Amino acid sequence: MHQSTSAPPAARPATRTAAHDRCPAAAAADPTPCDGPPDAATLVDREGREVAGCIQHCARLLPGLDGARVHPFVPTPRALDIYFRASELPPFAWEIGR
Repeated sequence: MHQSTSAPPAARPATRTAAHDRCPAAAAADPTPCDGPPDAATLVDREGREVAGCIQHCARLLPGLDGARVHPFVPTPRALDIYFRASELPPFAWEIGR
């Protein structure tokens, strides 16, 4: 059933699902919550494709992307945090329960 409302879209209640509350770097099968803003960092893969994400999911995604790196404009402390976290994870860590 579709009901119209006179309220502007910004005033309507949001009906977001859990998948929409996660950053773009979060894999659908990864159960871990985001850590920080959803655009805290950007990863660049070998072909130059970019994906923004929180610190947690960029770190979890990085080991599975061959030749990927943190974008050079990401602040150094944030980039180092991603690299340090990623160094402790295997590729696709959520597939083995990590």
